[in-house]
Amino acid sequence: MSASDDDYVYDEASGEWMPASELAARTQAESAVVVRDAVGNVLQDGDAVVLVKDLDVKGAGQTLRRGTIIRSIRLTGDAQEIDCKHDGIRGLVLRAEFVRKH
Repeated sequence: MSASDDDYVYDEASGEWMPASELAARTQAESAVVVRDAVGNVLQDGDAVVLVKDLDVKGAGQTLRRGTIIRSIRLTGDAQEIDCKHDGIRGLVLRAEFVRKH
């Protein structure tokens, strides 16, 4: 299918008719969540982060110390939460405000 064969749809936000593929791409770009660490660096899946303060882990009876490196984080779709693993702690979710990109 070429671009000239694309269906046109009405975009209520701009008040214009545009190709459906262009509207879909624009909508996806607008809905992308940007996660930033404590100093403003953009985080991505697979990044390694360092804790910037001591954190008590609820349910694990353990404290993660400042300077602890967490590898291979995963973004959750929330602008302030990241999913990660650490020795002996499953399902660890950290707030982005407590980490810095390594």
